[in-house]
Amino acid sequence: MRYTDRSRDRTLQGALLVGIALMAAVDEIVFHQILAWHHFYDRSTPAVGLASDGLLHAAEVLALVGGFFLLADARRRTPLRPRTVIAGVVTGAGLFQLWDGVVDHKVLRLHQVRYDVDLLLYDTTWIASGAALLAVGLVVLARLRTRPA
Repeated sequence: MRYTDRSRDRTLQGALLVGIALMAAVDEIVFHQILAWHHFYDRSTPAVGLASDGLLHAAEVLALVGGFFLLADARRRTPLRPRTVIAGVVTGAGLFQLWDGVVDHKVLRLHQVRYDVDLLLYDTTWIASGAALLAVGLVVLARLRTRPA
């Protein structure tokens, strides 16, 4: 089977969804549950915050399942290219982290990384880690376009 642009796009779409879902899971498990630093929505009661975490978890599971279905469909059509999958997952993780840090934390103010501390270090680390993941993923994807995996 020939690896086509459509195969690559399907693989990339699935991998992006998986990356977004995995980073959402890391955020939820580590920062919402283990460290209990914040909920997805912290501008109401603790019960609303907990419910918002449940909705985030449901969305993350749907994204993970959808991503795996897209990857399975792409694999059924043609062999997956591991570097494309990895680049897509890293790009998706970076997209989630950067979106969360900029839009959720700063623009919409749904929650902060942590409360009762100087936010500059936390915000800088959070946003920089998302930007770094996104940059790495995009560089690998750009290299794959010039030299197929």
